[in-house]
Amino acid sequence: MLKIKAIPRRFWQVGVGIVLLVSVVMTLMSYMYIKGLDVSLLNQPLPEASVVLDKNGQIAAQLSASKIDAVSLKEIPQVLVDAIVAVEDRRFYEHKGVDMKSIFRAVARDVLKGSYSEGASTITQQLARNIFLTADKTVGRKLREAAYAIKIETSYSKDDILEMYLNKIYFGEGSWGVQGAAKTYWNKNVSDITLPEAAVLAALPKAPSHYSPFQNEEQALERRHTVLKLMLKEGKITQQEYEKADASALGAVKTVNTDEAKGRNRAYVDAVMDEAVTLYGFTEEQLLTGGLRITTELDPTVQQAVIDVIKNDSLFSESKSDQLIQSGAAVVDQKSGGVRALAGGRGEGVFRGFNRATQLRRQPGSSFKPIAVYGPALEIGYKPSSMLFDGPLNIEGYQPQDWDHQSRGQVSMQEAITSSWNIPAVWLLHEMGIDNGLKFAKSLGITLPAQDRQLGIALGGLSEGVSPLQMAQAFSAFAAKGVLHPAHLIAKIETNDGHVLVQAKEKGQSVMRAETATTMTAMLQTAVAQGTGKNAAMNRPVAGKSGTTQLPATKEFEGIGSGSAKDAWFVGYTPELTAAVWVGYDRTDATHYLTTSGGAVPAVLFREMLSRALAQTPVVPFDIPMSVEVPQKSQQSEEQPHPPGKPEKEPHKPDEPGRGHGKEKKK
Repeated sequence: MLKIKAIPRRFWQVGVGIVLLVSVVMTLMSYMYIKGLDVSLLNQPLPEASVVLDKNGQIAAQLSASKIDAVSLKEIPQVLVDAIVAVEDRRFYEHKGVDMKSIFRAVARDVLKGSYSEGASTITQQLARNIFLTADKTVGRKLREAAYAIKIETSYSKDDILEMYLNKIYFGEGSWGVQGAAKTYWNKNVSDITLPEAAVLAALPKAPSHYSPFQNEEQALERRHTVLKLMLKEGKITQQEYEKADASALGAVKTVNTDEAKGRNRAYVDAVMDEAVTLYGFTEEQLLTGGLRITTELDPTVQQAVIDVIKNDSLFSESKSDQLIQSGAAVVDQKSGGVRALAGGRGEGVFRGFNRATQLRRQPGSSFKPIAVYGPALEIGYKPSSMLFDGPLNIEGYQPQDWDHQSRGQVSMQEAITSSWNIPAVWLLHEMGIDNGLKFAKSLGITLPAQDRQLGIALGGLSEGVSPLQMAQAFSAFAAKGVLHPAHLIAKIETNDGHVLVQAKEKGQSVMRAETATTMTAMLQTAVAQGTGKNAAMNRPVAGKSGTTQLPATKEFEGIGSGSAKDAWFVGYTPELTAAVWVGYDRTDATHYLTTSGGAVPAVLFREMLSRALAQTPVVPFDIPMSVEVPQKSQQSEEQPHPPGKPEKEPHKPDEPGRGHGKEKKK
């Protein structure tokens, strides 16, 4: 009996690939004969803009492709045309809408790899996809895309197609079309674009946010290098032109997009887009052109109050002439997790610019003590009256100090949090175990990396830092009696005909005992009424904690006074809202640093924001059971706190205080 050897797997893959290729070709041929494909939309504007609605259903903003300032192909420099063609579709002038050679090459490469990931879309196919089709990744959509591309090629010339493509494609930062992109990135007309600028623009359509020179200069330069290499390979530029362009600086200039950047809702809308992309999988293109209705948790009254305060320069310390003292703020409704307001920064900004309410990562200083120390301590049985050690402390070389460089021997937990003493917080975290602090922080939505498993977290010494929104969410669980409602901006997303695509789930989760939360609230009320948070007090109940991080203990900052700081925070809540405010320079150096603390400027900003936001809201007390007792003065206990034993090795010099080592200023 004749034995047939098994056919190698690779031959099976190639065979399957050939069959698939033949099927694709046959299907495309059938599509070519389908009558009724209408490509007249190419002569019309982009699809309907999406709208962002506040929690009352009123329009808060419009997400659109901006107004396209169309230009003729003659106005577009040849270097830009060559760059786009080189990187997006080098055989553009040879194929008829679908590049079968590229498809065959892609299929062959994919089957040899055993995967199907590489695309082969032509410029014409991309134009068809942007105008006529959805962003789904099905075989059916790919075939319709090819059919439309073929129909477009039979209806328009190559120059017409390229002109429409360059005027309608998205280039990031809210810019559609090459003219809008040239204005956004270099504040010039597209006709004045240079070779290195053309290479940057050609890189953007593939991944606008990823390659934006405003978002990631390193990635933008790397992608520009790739485009220039392709242009050199295709003979569009000389070796000398390549080297000169590749060595040049990006030169991108941030300009204000007046249609999108101004207005009180800019930072909120930016964050809505981020949440839609990261949490729900939408693309920027879908959000800007999909005609969607995005209902959010935005409260216009609260947002107006927050922005009015952020814009009030008299509430801030004087900035240096070349850099503004910045601020970010987030306000959350603790009963639902709905984000009611955001402030992304002071001064003018750009559409989809850096959002200090959500994207900032800074060390929170002592405002982290309730999260990493006192919250978990209450949860495992400590009381406000529990006595904590407050004397010379040396734990394996780590020697924290109180801000006044004094020690009291022992203090109650209430005294420690009211006066923001550092030694008791570090001692307590060591006594109960760092893992308890890490676990509690994680339950509040702040997961710390492995390198943060150290006592410095008691003073907010985090390796990566946190955002105002993260801090507001964490404190909201104290305000909500131990129930954490994840902070979110989007309530639902619908199509323009009412079909619901996304519906937020607002179910909260219990993360601590109700007694822990209400006790913390009582303690933080005292911290505001009698302690370092006095500037946050207003004509309604307030609980909160300040935080300040020192300048790094490096040579650069030697000789700068002890009253200087890198970051200042205040995080707190009323019975209605929870808010976090950060203040600091974007770039801290020997000439740019704060001369305030968390209990000063940030506390005042917090007070002003919530006072205005709640001006028409009746004053109600915190719902704290009578069983919760908070001692106001130190009480002696039978069991005295003890310092941990000194290590055998000699203590080392404290590390950077701002990273939670050494001393920390009064908050």
